[in-house]
Amino acid sequence: MNLLVTAGNTQAPIDKVRCLTNIFTGRTGAAIALEAYRRGHGVTLLTSHPEALNDLKKESELDEARCRTLSYRVFDDLDRLMAQEIRGGRLDAVIHCAAVSDYLPAGVYSAGQGTHFDAKSLSWQAESGQTPGLVDRAAGKVKSDEPELWLRLARAPKLVDKIRTDWGFRGVLVKFKLEVGVSDEQLLEIAEKSRRHSAADFMVANTLEDAAHWAYLGPLPSSYEKVSRRDLAERLLDAVESKSERNLEEPQRRKEPQSKDK
Repeated sequence: MNLLVTAGNTQAPIDKVRCLTNIFTGRTGAAIALEAYRRGHGVTLLTSHPEALNDLKKESELDEARCRTLSYRVFDDLDRLMAQEIRGGRLDAVIHCAAVSDYLPAGVYSAGQGTHFDAKSLSWQAESGQTPGLVDRAAGKVKSDEPELWLRLARAPKLVDKIRTDWGFRGVLVKFKLEVGVSDEQLLEIAEKSRRHSAADFMVANTLEDAAHWAYLGPLPSSYEKVSRRDLAERLLDAVESKSERNLEEPQRRKEPQSKDK
């Protein structure tokens, strides 16, 4: 098989020196890519932390013909690379493990003259006779001389939802979902709804509180199973390989003539 694995965090630039990001290091995606490589598959790893693969691998070198690593930093880089690799049409599976920004900066502002924000009423107020207003402070390096700055965030496109639609991928798709402060029952309900929304074949779901210990993987074949973090890469690759084999067998079964009753 040929697999695409995404891993790591994305940066959302505020200016040329500042960004919003998250805490994820790309080690899970790197471990999955390495396990796929060890099984003899061709792997392309898109990661913001290429060093994670080097930290995990025991081999002195990886065959670059079978294990490519492409680095990204910002959201737009990952968007472009995923489109490029998926539209190439050579992939059997996409394992989308990257922790992608949900929101992107869409402006930096300070309060205009006579304007202030009332934290108690959660409203903008202005001096008598004036209309509340903001002043654009966007710059290559936003100045630090304002008492307060207001950052506008706009919803980012869901890259996982572009895989089946915009990029036309028809192979095996794995989606990841992380929640905070929910029960197992709530996590599984959220995870399955999210999997169906993105037309993914498998979902890996966990909570931040237990992410270092276990994750739910499913459906296997119809329910979710709790898998230890140590076994996740192997169990996930088992599921992806099995699903890919079934996908290859299905067209052949449709071509075979049906036996007729005598």
